[in-house]
Amino acid sequence: MPTYRTASEEETIALGERLARDLPSKQVVLLIGQLGAGKTTLAKGIVKGLGAAEPDEVSSPTFTLIHEYRGRVFHVDLYRLENEREAQSLGLEDLFDLEAVVLIEWGERFRDLLPPERIEIRIRPMADERREIEVREVTGGYPQT
Repeated sequence: MPTYRTASEEETIALGERLARDLPSKQVVLLIGQLGAGKTTLAKGIVKGLGAAEPDEVSSPTFTLIHEYRGRVFHVDLYRLENEREAQSLGLEDLFDLEAVVLIEWGERFRDLLPPERIEIRIRPMADERREIEVREVTGGYPQT
């Protein structure tokens, strides 16, 4: 499980672009971290790396819950949802069936709704704009160690 460090927003976006190169065309990716950790910043790079949009076109779907980019990338934010029933009403299972990359912020709150095979990216803010970013592949619902 690789761990990366970035020192700026630009470096975090560039890391997202690099990570996108290794993603299959159908993948669920959890972006995990506290408020302001850089989840959306990393998502900007992943979306750009997949050729679906430029970073300035990518924003947090906090209020709309789901943003779609060229039908190839879906960016989901579950922060405002109170319970599993609300999350189920979004039709996440339908998204998981698409030939697309599904980026999910705050998805760890509803792990039972997630596919057992996914990538989890944990972002930890450090001093200044620096971040530690750990990428883990999950198979059968459990992270690979």
